[in-house]
Amino acid sequence: MADLSANLATIEFTRTPHPAPVPGDMRAEAIADPRFGTVFTDHMVVIDYDADRGGWHRAQVIPRQPIALDPAASVLHYAQEIFEGMKAYRHPDGSLALFRPEENARRFNQSARRMAMPDLPEEVFIESLRQLLAVDKDWVPDGEGASLYLRPFMFASEAFLGVRPARQYKFLVIASPAGAYFKSGHGAVKIWVSRDYVRAAPGGTGAAKTGGNYAASLVPQAEGIARGCDQVVFLDAVERKWVEELGGMNLFFVFDDGSVVTPPLTGTILAGITRDSLKMLLRDEGLNVREEPYSIDQWRADAASGRLVETMACGTAAVVTPVGAVLDTDGEFTIGGGGTGQLTRKMRDMLTGIQTGRRPDPNGWVMRV
Repeated sequence: MADLSANLATIEFTRTPHPAPVPGDMRAEAIADPRFGTVFTDHMVVIDYDADRGGWHRAQVIPRQPIALDPAASVLHYAQEIFEGMKAYRHPDGSLALFRPEENARRFNQSARRMAMPDLPEEVFIESLRQLLAVDKDWVPDGEGASLYLRPFMFASEAFLGVRPARQYKFLVIASPAGAYFKSGHGAVKIWVSRDYVRAAPGGTGAAKTGGNYAASLVPQAEGIARGCDQVVFLDAVERKWVEELGGMNLFFVFDDGSVVTPPLTGTILAGITRDSLKMLLRDEGLNVREEPYSIDQWRADAASGRLVETMACGTAAVVTPVGAVLDTDGEFTIGGGGTGQLTRKMRDMLTGIQTGRRPDPNGWVMRV
């Protein structure tokens, strides 16, 4: 990573304290058992970009408030918008830590390039997280499975109607205390196979973390929920047979011979940081992890034969979650016993243990803040 002080020299953060922050007792109640993404901290980070003023400038930590936008703001018409999802953890000694934030910073810029948006220096990205945590540190919960979810995002703010990359942008970071992502908690989830809709096509924006990809998942997600499922899984856009990813999570398939398969990153799947971490942890356990295509028909057949013993879904919000059942237009099939498999439980415990400081961090993934 580039030298932090050198790149921050031209971007100084100013702080404006909230005039009426949430009182301590109300804050404690709010973070005791929050629904995901519904409770927010007192402050936010805002950094402006203007191509005609030399790029990024005016970095602020200010009270959380609505954003004023011109009706012609480019994001509202041409969807130049990207975001990241990550968490801050409170360690047993009371300190705060981030998990592989440099990877989020790197992926953020990869998304920006695909959406014709400016890079944000990685060290500025990370410093923005430090700045927000410094003022809202009391919002980080310390219960089991609890964390402070961080949402860095960028959008085109220039007011114009014309199909070209904008020249003005805003980068923001907001934060939300988080508990379990799924209503089922740590239990196995049931997923719906989307046959009529796809998430991304070759040459599209599937590898970018942009809101349009998630908007495309909402109709099939609603179909799944109406059928009693927790999530939707998408197939490839060309042959409609290869398993790609869930609406917001990557997949791993665990077999009875000790091998593990995850779909390859071919440009239509988001390169999950949890996915990458899980690959390394599985290989450290001596398992043969392969990136190769896996079809929905093979998934059904392997589950029926018993060759497939577990399916793991993984992502920042839900960490590592077992998939217990899959519902398709051809019917439903169950994986293993339909509950949480041994390897899924072990991987979840290992990953969350590293993140929360309860286990050693041999790969140096944790950054204290």
